[in-house]
Amino acid sequence: MTSPPMEALGQFKLTAWEEENFQGKRSEFLQECPSIMDRGFRKIRSIKVENGPWVGFEYPEYQGQQFILEKGDYPRWEAWSGNSGYRTEHLLSFRPIKCANHSDSKVTLYEVENFQGRKFELSDDFPSLQAMGWGSKEVASIKVNSGAWVAYQYPGYRGYQYVLEWDRQNGEFPKYTEFSPPPRLTQP
Repeated sequence: MTSPPMEALGQFKLTAWEEENFQGKRSEFLQECPSIMDRGFRKIRSIKVENGPWVGFEYPEYQGQQFILEKGDYPRWEAWSGNSGYRTEHLLSFRPIKCANHSDSKVTLYEVENFQGRKFELSDDFPSLQAMGWGSKEVASIKVNSGAWVAYQYPGYRGYQYVLEWDRQNGEFPKYTEFSPPPRLTQP
């Protein structure tokens, strides 16, 4: 038996502050926010996630670098940037990851664009593609069969984060430019 997606449970709650350390203007969010400016904020500099996984974005309309926000406190930008190779001191849009279901997540990686070439199916996380037997340094296309995944630019969960969800684009990302901001997903 699989557990229902988070959306079915209606359990998403994020509180955001305009300044670091939970100071300044504050607002609660239960659903996606394409632009915090529409809510009267200039920027978001601290966050508390009370329920559900979220993804925060560097720019409005879910653009720019992505940052995973799980349950917990994020008093400053370093807390959400973690060991990312990219840092931003504020977030300007965010949304819940509605299809997150850790007990039933599957993804297929392809070596060539448009789901061609060598492929590898995953149902668990791996800190390094090469360690699991992936011969290439790049992933050119991805099909998310179920759930949500976070891919990283470099081994060891480092570098840019790429949030991949089966309920976005039907889970199909035929070219790396459809799932990644600036650089390609590469693993040296």
